[in-house]
Amino acid sequence: MPADPTTTSESLDAAFAAGHADLRAVYDAHGKLVYNLCRRALDADTANDVTQEVFVSAWKGREQFDPAKGNLGQWLVGITKRRIIDHLRSERRHADRRADEDTYIQADVHSEPTVDRLADKMLVANVLEQLPDRSRTVIHMAYVDDLTHQQIAEQTGLPLGTVKSDIRRGLQRLRQQLEVNHA
Repeated sequence: MPADPTTTSESLDAAFAAGHADLRAVYDAHGKLVYNLCRRALDADTANDVTQEVFVSAWKGREQFDPAKGNLGQWLVGITKRRIIDHLRSERRHADRRADEDTYIQADVHSEPTVDRLADKMLVANVLEQLPDRSRTVIHMAYVDDLTHQQIAEQTGLPLGTVKSDIRRGLQRLRQQLEVNHA
């Protein structure tokens, strides 16, 4: 399957699951998300290496991907979290062997819970990007700007019921994506 910007996420997911997707198309669609997650936990060179490991692992284990259980981006985030944790554990073991206290402290800065929280933040940001503009805007106003539904309605000119519905639908989609990722 050629890398085509018009390719839908669902068709890329299905092609990947069937083993017919071009790895370049998968990387083009999800490489930025995977690299950014790696980069937040690791230095730039290591982030590049771990990103490559994620895509190699995903390709080798593509028969385990089930588009019915979630999208490819979520599956890759799960692999990325495990690869980052594996790398940090490896670094910690090497630091212990060398008994270099500075290296040990540096390797311990990004613990597994930190990587999980970071991955969740990246996943939420990714899901928010996929929401319609209006839903994304009202959710931002409600949870980042800390505005009431009434204030959002007044500032946007939307009916109060529409604001509430947009927030509810957007949060449901976020919850579904996170539940799939943590399943």
